[in-house]
Amino acid sequence: MTHRELIEKAKTVLRPRTLSGENTAGDVACALLSSRGNLYLGVCIDVSSGIGFCAEHSAIAAMITAGESGIAKIVAVASDYTVLAPCGRCREFMVQIDPANLASTEVVLGEEKALKLRELLPHPYAQSWK
Repeated sequence: MTHRELIEKAKTVLRPRTLSGENTAGDVACALLSSRGNLYLGVCIDVSSGIGFCAEHSAIAAMITAGESGIAKIVAVASDYTVLAPCGRCREFMVQIDPANLASTEVVLGEEKALKLRELLPHPYAQSWK
């Protein structure tokens, strides 16, 4: 799957909406291609108490539910179609669910740009400092 195709898949679930109160969902979407070649999608949920989660977490949860943990490619897209780099929490989450993701996951940053997760997270939490 090309970067462009993955970006377009993420766009299909972008549906910004208001939940109860000032809580929102769907203004960032994620498409994830697993190492087995399966596609998983997710959206963010933002709630006032701070317990919401990013679109990447949602897509990763769908992948974990299906019994997978390896991420080949991942992209997040905002409601204005801007491609976003994953936040630090998402970067660490990808490594925590499968350490192999650090070296193998390609983070899509645009139609013509991607970096390995290791380049965005050079020092994961569990790294040994001996």
